[in-house]
Amino acid sequence: MRRSLQRLAMVVLLLLAVSMLTFVAMNVLGDPLFNILGPIAGDTENPESIAKIEAAKAQYYLDKPLPERYVRWLGDFVQGDMGVRFASDGQPPVTGLIKERLPRSLVLMGMAQAMALLIAIPWGISSAAGPLGGVDTGPRSWRFLVPFALKATAVAYFAQSLFGSVVGVVMLSWFIALLLAHQFAETVPAARALVDGVKKVMSGFSSALSFGFISMPNFALAVLLYYVFALKQGWFPLRYDASDGFFTRMWQLFLPALTLALPGAAVYQRLLRTDLITTLQEDFILMARAKGVSKRRVLFRHALRPSMFSVITVFGINAGALVGGALVVETFFGIPGIGTAVVEAILREDFPVVLAIVMIVATGFVVLNFLVDLLYSVLDPRVRS
Repeated sequence: MRRSLQRLAMVVLLLLAVSMLTFVAMNVLGDPLFNILGPIAGDTENPESIAKIEAAKAQYYLDKPLPERYVRWLGDFVQGDMGVRFASDGQPPVTGLIKERLPRSLVLMGMAQAMALLIAIPWGISSAAGPLGGVDTGPRSWRFLVPFALKATAVAYFAQSLFGSVVGVVMLSWFIALLLAHQFAETVPAARALVDGVKKVMSGFSSALSFGFISMPNFALAVLLYYVFALKQGWFPLRYDASDGFFTRMWQLFLPALTLALPGAAVYQRLLRTDLITTLQEDFILMARAKGVSKRRVLFRHALRPSMFSVITVFGINAGALVGGALVVETFFGIPGIGTAVVEAILREDFPVVLAIVMIVATGFVVLNFLVDLLYSVLDPRVRS
């Protein structure tokens, strides 16, 4: 409890520091009055202009010292009042803009995190144990024929739709040969050699693919996926339309979420693979195998959970990368979220919007990592001690 309270105090202090630094930066970048009123801010002779200047100073607390302005702004922000936009003609207030844009970005980033885990966990297990590594060789493994055949057929169909029927047939034939070799690996040396060779090739391919996703910028990955799946295949719409129905909007967010998910999935996969390989060498795993426990049961029941701690730790940190990627992805796919909102606000020098979004993102990031830290201590007793 004491450790949790200390972490909570650090969260509050960190948010105060972020809010203070951001507020000061927003107020020293140029003249706020000029950003609000334009050339009128320099007209000190016209009574109408003077009245507008005084009204703007009162509305944005510009007639107060900087420390008092910060305290007033922070008090309003805590109460849910994020201020008025500089470009307020016909525009909703900052709070209204956030309420309109934030849910889309939260759904997009939530989908990206979920997709990253769904991709990374089986990918990490496969890269650590090898293709079909969770299945025992020999006659008893025939019960896994149906699920593997379904997966192989899906992958082959996907390859056929992208590259043509010849590639699809070749891939399906390759999967069938690999499955047959796996069944007879205990009795046929050539089959065992084929399986071992495939493991080496797939391990190298998996490493190259993960490092490629990690190093590829979000805009390049967005262009690649957009060209292949939206322009070439036509599986996804070309632009996001907020007026469509719920399920249509979710489908429109799938490709942008995949763009955000793949780099995170590659990071999770590398962490899970490394930890899983280490865990599989532990004494309790070797003892379970010596007692005749199947590879599948050892992987999913005994080895997976203690290998997930690094993934859980990085899960919260990856939220910051998702926010940065959302700026690019939302702009590229035309999604009206907080990413596009902050880009538009920066271009218009609408600093109240920038300040509000920075604070919301910082609060979400710090709170999420605080919760992940608590979850980590719950799952791993060594942290509590």
